Amino acid sequence: MNDLEVHTRADDTTSGRVEGDREGANGRLVSVDLLRGTVMILMVLDHVRDYLMDARVDPTNLGVASPALFFTRWITHFCAPTFIFLAGASAFLAGTRGKTQGQLSLFLVKRGLWLILLEQTWVSVSLTFTLPKVILALILWAIGWSMIALAGLICLPRVAVGAIGIGLIAFHNLFDGVQVESSGVGSLLWRLLHQPGFVPLTGGLGILEGYPLIPWIGVMAVGYAFGPVLLVPPDRRRTILVALGIGLTLGFVGLRALNVYGDPRPWTVQATPLLTVASFLNCLKYPPSLLYLLMTLGPALFALAWLDRLPSFLAGPLATFGRVPLFFFLLQMPLAHGLGVAVAALRGQPVAWLFETAPFQSPEGYNNSLATVYLCWVVAIAILYLPCRWFADVKRRRRDPWLSYF
Repeated sequence: MNDLEVHTRADDTTSGRVEGDREGANGRLVSVDLLRGTVMILMVLDHVRDYLMDARVDPTNLGVASPALFFTRWITHFCAPTFIFLAGASAFLAGTRGKTQGQLSLFLVKRGLWLILLEQTWVSVSLTFTLPKVILALILWAIGWSMIALAGLICLPRVAVGAIGIGLIAFHNLFDGVQVESSGVGSLLWRLLHQPGFVPLTGGLGILEGYPLIPWIGVMAVGYAFGPVLLVPPDRRRTILVALGIGLTLGFVGLRALNVYGDPRPWTVQATPLLTVASFLNCLKYPPSLLYLLMTLGPALFALAWLDRLPSFLAGPLATFGRVPLFFFLLQMPLAHGLGVAVAALRGQPVAWLFETAPFQSPEGYNNSLATVYLCWVVAIAILYLPCRWFADVKRRRRDPWLSYF
């Protein structure tokens, strides 16, 4: 969700286009925009659901959530890993377009700090429709700090960056049992790195830690190491992506079936086959377990191999959203919240909580159907399309420095 653009090099043709691959303006690799646009649309579904359904019902709790609610939440799990992985790949590609290592590091630090600032200002107000009461440590926080970490890692060989990323992803679950509640710098650091929850600070201030950083830094580092794959000729790239996608997905299935490592929540046989499948897929996002990342990044890479073959009527809107990820993100948050307010007002439901505790606490009895959620999701996407198309066109035509921050 930053302005690290994904381009290809003019390795194969004098025009700067890679033969046999669908590309957009300025040599952008459209399949990346399509993947990013797809998961961004799914993200809106999750945020609309946050404001329309009972916040006390955890959609991943199979004891209380219906299969439809569980899978509505599950499909949105692909968003954050894909965003952060592609941000890492884009960072590598930014380094192939004339930036020195020092320039790229500075670029990553500035973009990271900008995203962290946006999380504490625009996102915080949009999320709650109140002035910030806590320091948010959510998705932009995770991307921002991961970029800052990557700014230091890129001084190492790319293979080493990838190895560090894989190590962070593969082994952080060894420390799932380490839970700290004490105060102090060490405790605070551990909770920011690996233990989600509310972290109290002095003066009544606190940090809402939803995205512990260790595995997310790993995902961005792996994305950076993956970056050269996007530069190889299309047919070979597709072969690599399919192999990686299938390999990661099969790795998830095999390791999950063993039920011995990779996620702190083992799966169990349920009352119905569908619920058993749900239990198998019910991996932990906070922090993202090894199995969670295998489950999401495998299919994402497989999709990246084929998305550029979508028909134009689907590819056009998806690519438009994918070209302006941060702009899209900043618009969709207040829009999802506003739709929640509109539905509550129209249906005579409690509205005050949407300006006080939303989306974390809802009043007793507040709820809407999944059909309402999906309808509002479609409305939100339709509303977002025109401003995103306008801004994508602005970015295509102009090179003003401020545009790089959106």
